[in-house]
Amino acid sequence: MTALAALTGHYLRASFGNKFSLAFGALQPFLYLVLFGPLFARSGVGSWAVLVPGLLVQLGLTSAGMAGFSIVFDHRFGVLERLRVTPVSRVTLLLGRVLRDSVVLLIQAVVIVVAAWALGLRAPLAGVLAALLLVTVLSVGMASLSYAAALTMRQELFAPVMSTVVIPLMLLSGALLPMSLAPAWLDVVSRLTPFRYAVEGLRALFAGSYASSALLWGVVVCLGFAVVGVALGTSRFQRENA
Repeated sequence: MTALAALTGHYLRASFGNKFSLAFGALQPFLYLVLFGPLFARSGVGSWAVLVPGLLVQLGLTSAGMAGFSIVFDHRFGVLERLRVTPVSRVTLLLGRVLRDSVVLLIQAVVIVVAAWALGLRAPLAGVLAALLLVTVLSVGMASLSYAAALTMRQELFAPVMSTVVIPLMLLSGALLPMSLAPAWLDVVSRLTPFRYAVEGLRALFAGSYASSALLWGVVVCLGFAVVGVALGTSRFQRENA
């Protein structure tokens, strides 16, 4: 635990030292919030409480999904080679990075929610806090998978491949438009991704529906996704540093 805290603190200090990178990670959802949000709220399709949960999941996909980019440089410049000779466990080496990414995402998510509140979002505080926790859990799984992907594929392929994967997942999640508007075949495909359930779970929290099946499925899927992501990320990290 001491090593994990030290590693997480080290990575956090590096992240907070780069203010541009911290802000840039939330730029895309923030632009959707400011430029697309007013149109969405006036279209009759949904309210701010429908759009903002989707943008939080989008943030998890884009910010945590590209987290592996940092390990590409560590791998290229031999940082991982030096880390593997330390007595720190491989699980701790991965979790230190993942926890840093989750804290960064949580801060970015709070900024998005505050900006949305200024634009007209109204939701129960308990629901918003629970939603922030749930999207943080989702980011743990996404960041872990991102690191696994970065260690698996050729370094120059990581950024284009992850960017190509993230966009369809975001659209299929219903983050921007409710999937109830989609044709039947697209709705079925959407239900095969974990992010659809995360979006619906967050929307239930923003609506104050704490006993809904959508929230139950959202919690179960997010927790399962985090467990699977950490397991796969740890497995790949251990093979890389064996």
